[in-house]
Amino acid sequence: MSPSTVQQIATADFPTRWGKFRILGFRGEFNGRIEEAVALVIGNILARPPLVRVHSQCLTGDVFGSLRCDCRQQLELALAMIAEEGSGVLIYEQQEGRGIGLMAKLQAYELQDAGLDTVEANEKLGFKADQREFALPAEILKSLGVSQVRLLSNNPDKVAALERGGIKVIERVPCEVSPSVHAEDYLKTKKEKLGHLFTR
Repeated sequence: MSPSTVQQIATADFPTRWGKFRILGFRGEFNGRIEEAVALVIGNILARPPLVRVHSQCLTGDVFGSLRCDCRQQLELALAMIAEEGSGVLIYEQQEGRGIGLMAKLQAYELQDAGLDTVEANEKLGFKADQREFALPAEILKSLGVSQVRLLSNNPDKVAALERGGIKVIERVPCEVSPSVHAEDYLKTKKEKLGHLFTR
């Protein structure tokens, strides 16, 4: 896929409580599907391989502070670590519920309340355990002139996807938070069924 399939739509100053970023909007077409994402960029990301986080939208966690997942904690940790480094990129993709969408994710919650884990719930609804592909982030990084990254992630699939997309992951940096009691089963499933890497 050529980088020309991804367009930068807008860029603006974006002060946050972690530091002053730039926010860039991107749109790309993949397999006939339009995808959009934003990139928060701080500092000189070309001087050395930057710290990068690819974060999938989680309305329930990121906005409402749900304790069923660790998404908001991971998002805030990533922004803090990137700002502390003085340079880096956070790519925020519209991939709610590992790519199944908000309403299906709420249906999956309902199934989880009835005893299924997150993988079983997605599959019962007719989806893969994880529907995401992460093609857009690799193209965004290339359009920013980045070819090597230190990836802030516990998910080996993200490492593999960026590598497939032509981005060299020279280091995987753990993005681990202290889970709430409500997220323990969720994180256990991430580790045991999705291969996420945790040190504890």
